[in-house]
Amino acid sequence: MGELTAASDRELLERIGARDEAALRELVDRHGAWLLLRLSRRTPNQDLAHDAVHDTFVAVWNKPRAFRGEGDVGGWLWGIAIRQLISRLRKRAQPLPVPDALLTEAAPLVASAEDELLRALAHSSVGDALSALSPEYVQVLQATVIDGLTTKEAAALLGIPQGTVKSRTRIAKSKLRAQLLLQEGW
Repeated sequence: MGELTAASDRELLERIGARDEAALRELVDRHGAWLLLRLSRRTPNQDLAHDAVHDTFVAVWNKPRAFRGEGDVGGWLWGIAIRQLISRLRKRAQPLPVPDALLTEAAPLVASAEDELLRALAHSSVGDALSALSPEYVQVLQATVIDGLTTKEAAALLGIPQGTVKSRTRIAKSKLRAQLLLQEGW
């Protein structure tokens, strides 16, 4: 096991701050594939997903100390990656259509963090309440709650107006609340 493969992600960021290219390569090896997989589920344009991952690691190279030490380095990288994708989507003349993968429940080849979370919820009262929602409400909740995007970012990602994101989020939360209260016997 090499010195870099034994290093933590935080240690790699410290080394990247000292301009260690091998540390950046190790960070890309650890996180590049899953970032690409998650971004690929957010856009049908694979070139955009690849470019967003590339730009993520360029941003890390340029500002490795932007990581404040709070939370997981992988989560920090995901935040950069999704914002890189959104930035690229904004630059396009027309919004991309909502990917079919977000509208169907086709099983992915590799389970993403979102899939694992939703699968865990599937057999719970929250999962029962979520299954009662239409796909457009689930999409908005995934973008805003699971991915942690702002209304503006979710609108760009989904190709819908910000007002639609807000209203769908409000309606989805209201419907979830009603379903959960109903299940609890209120």
